Amino acid sequence: MVSEPVSEPKSLRKNPLLYSSAVLVVVLFGVAFVMISRWQDKREFERRAAEERAEKQHEQDRLAVAQLGGKEFGILDFYASPKEIRRGGSAQLCYGVSDAKTVTLAPQPAPVWPSLAHCVDVSPSKSTTYTLTITDATGKTESEDVEVRVR
Repeated sequence: MVSEPVSEPKSLRKNPLLYSSAVLVVVLFGVAFVMISRWQDKREFERRAAEERAEKQHEQDRLAVAQLGGKEFGILDFYASPKEIRRGGSAQLCYGVSDAKTVTLAPQPAPVWPSLAHCVDVSPSKSTTYTLTITDATGKTESEDVEVRVR
């Protein structure tokens, strides 16, 4: 019988698979750490950017509300253009209101509604005084008159 050579067990220190596996695990942990930290940084950056956008939008909204009369109830504008017309002609009644729930125009030439800028065509046959009346949600009212003269 031919005896087969007996192989001696390799020591762990001489096993290249062990070293390469250990290096691979360290590299994977390093890559995972970098990816997670970048992901967290990106989320933080996006959160701050969203907060800044929301803050900027809030400021723009506040300025727009202030420019448009704010939450102050009232008639911003009410005028006729032109103020004087020839018989059979027409004029525009233009108005702007702030924080109104209902708007009425008497005598009623056309339907009206709360608006910051709205005009209605009128064709009076004689000089007429038009009254714009607004009411807020609490029932408070305010009125203003404008005259369209007919020659």
